Amino acid sequence: MHKRHRTPYRCTMDHPAFASPEIARVFDACPAPVRATLLALRTMIYAEAAHLGVPVTENLKWGQPSYVTPNGTPLRLGHPKTGGAAIFAHCQSRIIPELREIAPELDYDGARAVHLAPDHALPVAPLRLMIRRALTYRT
Repeated sequence: MHKRHRTPYRCTMDHPAFASPEIARVFDACPAPVRATLLALRTMIYAEAAHLGVPVTENLKWGQPSYVTPNGTPLRLGHPKTGGAAIFAHCQSRIIPELREIAPELDYDGARAVHLAPDHALPVAPLRLMIRRALTYRT
C-alpha cells in the first residue's frame, strides 16, 4: 500500500489559473483532503504537458474537470460516490489497461479510472506514465 502522508504530490510549478469560475467551484465543493489530491493531479497534468511541450485545454465534462491536448485523449478528475478521488480516462482507450499491466497494485474502476485515497501518498510514477500516455495518445 501507499504510505500515509499529510500533503499530496507537490510540484515546483504553480497551480495554473482555472479556465473558468465553474471549474474552480467544482474543486471548492470537494472535501479538503479530496480537493488537495485533485489539485495535485491537476498540477501533475499541467507539469507533464509542459514537459512534453503540448497545450492543455481545461473544461468541464459531465460536471468534472477535463484536460485534453490536440493529440491526446481526455483525462477527467473527480470525487466518486464511493469516496476519495479519481482520475478518469476514456473507457475505450488503452490508457487504464496499459497502466494496469505496469502498476497492478493501484485501485482501478474497470477500464475507466484509478481511485486514490486522499490520506495516502500519490503513486507519482505510475500516474505520470498514465498522464503522459493520455496527453500523447494519438501521436
